[in-house]
Amino acid sequence: MKKIMYCPLCAKTDIEPYARDSRRSYYECQCCYLVFVDSLEFLSADEEKKVYDQHQNNPADQGYRQFLSRLFDPVMAEISPKSYGLDFGSGPGPTLSLMFEEVGCRMAIYDHFYANDPSVWQGSYDFITTTEVVEHVHQLGEELERLWSHLNSGGVLGVMTKMVTDVQAFERWHYKNDPTHVRFFSRQTFLWLAQHWHAECDFYGADVVVFRKR
Repeated sequence: MKKIMYCPLCAKTDIEPYARDSRRSYYECQCCYLVFVDSLEFLSADEEKKVYDQHQNNPADQGYRQFLSRLFDPVMAEISPKSYGLDFGSGPGPTLSLMFEEVGCRMAIYDHFYANDPSVWQGSYDFITTTEVVEHVHQLGEELERLWSHLNSGGVLGVMTKMVTDVQAFERWHYKNDPTHVRFFSRQTFLWLAQHWHAECDFYGADVVVFRKR
C-alpha cells in the first residue's frame, strides 16, 4: 500500500518525486511548490545540533554583518527605529538582533536549540526575522503560522533562504547537500504563502522575501 505523503507547508497530498542524490530523495508539492525531504530521512536532534555547533556566527565579524544586511536593510526600510522585533532562529551567536538593537529597536530572540524561551510566544511583534532558518524547520507549516499569528497588523516578516529555481539547477545545488536542510522554497512557494496569508510580499535579490501583514 502506497504511503500517503503530506506537504509540510500546506498539508496537501498532491506530491510528486522531484530529485534524488546519493543520500536522499526530494519531493515537490503540486499545490504550494515546496520541495522537501521526507521526515524518515531527517537527522536526529543530537546529530542536527552537532552540525549547528560548528557554525561560527560572530557578532564582531563584519563579513557576517554584511551578509545579514541583505535582510536587515529591507526590513529596516519598513519599520520605525522604536519597533519591537523577534529574531526567530537566532543561532549560537545572535547577531541580527544586535544590529536592530544598535539602531534603537527592542528585540526578543528564539532558537530551538540555543534560546528556547517559550515566553516569547506571550507577546506580539512589529517585525519578525528568520535568517537561513526555514530550510531547517521540520514542522514548517505550524511554525510559520505561529510566527504570522504573533505579528502585529501592519508588521513585516523578513525571510532569508536560498531559493529553488528548477530541477536541473537543484541537482547540482550545494545548498541541498547540507543534511540539516530539509525544506526548499521557490518564489512560487513564497507567492503561495503571501496569497494564503492575504499578505503583500517583495523579493530582494536571490534569497530575501519580506511579507507585510495587512
